[in-house]
Amino acid sequence: MATFDREIDASGLNCPLPILRARRALGDMEHGQILKIISTDQGSVKDFEAFSKQTNNPLLSSGEEGGKFVFLVKKS
Repeated sequence: MATFDREIDASGLNCPLPILRARRALGDMEHGQILKIISTDQGSVKDFEAFSKQTNNPLLSSGEEGGKFVFLVKKS
């Protein structure tokens, strides 16, 4: 998996909390840095696709690892 600058674990949190945590984390990051988000909410797959389009922060990858969803978002 790609390298990242910051990681947040939103396991056990339901929508919209993983998105809100990601938004807050990205706000503290520099342009070009990569945020890794871990979530257990199945809805987060579509949520992060929409979040990426709405905020223009590219979704670099979206996948599943060990029963958890993992996303890499680049701060634009």
